[in-house]
Amino acid sequence: MKKLKFPSAQTILIIIAGFVALLTWIIPAGKYDSLSYNKSSNTFSVTSLKETKELPATSETLNDLNIKIPLEKFTSGAIYKPIGIPNSYKKLEPNSQGFGDLAKSPIKGIIAASDIIFLILIIGGLIGIMNITGAFDAGIAWMAKALKGREYLLIIVVTTLIAAGGTTFGLAEETMAFYPILIPVFLAAKYDAIVGVSCIFLGSAIGTMCSTINPFSTIIASDAAGISWTTGLQSRIFMLTLCLTITIIYILRYAKRVKSDPSKSIVYDQKEAIESLFKIHTNPNIKFTPRLKLITFVFTLCFIVMIIGVSFLEWWFVEMTTTFLIGAIIIGFIAKINEGVFIENFAKGAGDLLSVAFIVGIARGVTILMEDGLISDTLLYYASNITEGMPKGLFTNFMLFIYAGLSFFMPSSSGMAVLTMPIMSPLADTVNLEREVIVNTYQYGMGLLYLISPTGLILAALAIVKIGFDKWLKFVTPLLLILIITTMVFLTVSVYL
Repeated sequence: MKKLKFPSAQTILIIIAGFVALLTWIIPAGKYDSLSYNKSSNTFSVTSLKETKELPATSETLNDLNIKIPLEKFTSGAIYKPIGIPNSYKKLEPNSQGFGDLAKSPIKGIIAASDIIFLILIIGGLIGIMNITGAFDAGIAWMAKALKGREYLLIIVVTTLIAAGGTTFGLAEETMAFYPILIPVFLAAKYDAIVGVSCIFLGSAIGTMCSTINPFSTIIASDAAGISWTTGLQSRIFMLTLCLTITIIYILRYAKRVKSDPSKSIVYDQKEAIESLFKIHTNPNIKFTPRLKLITFVFTLCFIVMIIGVSFLEWWFVEMTTTFLIGAIIIGFIAKINEGVFIENFAKGAGDLLSVAFIVGIARGVTILMEDGLISDTLLYYASNITEGMPKGLFTNFMLFIYAGLSFFMPSSSGMAVLTMPIMSPLADTVNLEREVIVNTYQYGMGLLYLISPTGLILAALAIVKIGFDKWLKFVTPLLLILIITTMVFLTVSVYL
């Protein structure tokens, strides 16, 4: 009898999509009305399924709708997405998702996620061009020499820098570019692929979980809760420091075991296959010539430009993707690559990440099933009703797990914030808590489940290195439990101080 094999990422997501489609037949359909600001006419649009009406953009309108958000948050553009209106939930006729809807959901998801999919494919093309220049091999050999005996610094620096990106501007989808580049570096340092994945993915996850000035979570959630984003900032900085320290220590302990005895690696049975996949060479005598250094500089510059653009120039996927495409062309000229060879290797590199792009699209399809099935708001409605009359400590931790559960179905941090904050933040008033507690539980709840959520980015990240989800769970579950306990203790203590 053959041993049962853990299903692939694509199969896991299709199973989840089937489960969500089934839920649309069980959970009642319903929806909150939404409010959005029209800058051109200086009015609010209140939208329900049946109609949209225009109201004057005044504080009185917000008060009438029981929305405790200052008017300037809308007029300044701080809140630019439609928000849910408290006490406006209405049950609707079911829109249950049948087999046809389930079958179409991956296609709809791929179309909806086309921006990030093209980013992934263009990055794959850039990696393909870099591979034929030999710059990767020479750079890795050089780094192996430079870090000899101090390879642990690689873990600390990479995890910390990516966490810094996560906490400041929500570095998440953009990390897809780092896996093909950094995994070979970790392998050359005699670690395994799990160490590389964890430094990149967990760095991003902890950074975004403990966001400090991230406009896509902290700022937009605080605005939607009607408070300043600086409220509660000190506690989030403390949690960022604490959780990042715990995570780095956890990775270092595992990495030390693997380096001392490679057979201790969770992916030891894949060691040769993964090293072959990333074309790891052990030749330390590869010369890092001035031309290869220039190519590596241009390659690195692509990421620096991307980060600057996202942080300060309001760039998004189109601009980021263009940056990597231009970078590939410049590198092609520097390396004097023949046009036909360039196109062939660019297409091959993009093809290597095609399965990853499909995973992102299928995951988006799960969210679309939820939205079309009209059950997202129903889950939010019942969740908001459960917490009435709870003691402070219990309320805070219950909200943590409510947000963790909701994030499985609504993985977008900004989408979750604008939908839930106007409805959830007033619950803090009923138990005599400050509203930043709700902002914190939203961030921590989403962040904790993100470590293992199939509807997030972990399956796409694992697909790049051909590691099964079961092996990731084996690695990350102890850390997840430690972080959950740490967060629960922190939240409980903080509400009674």
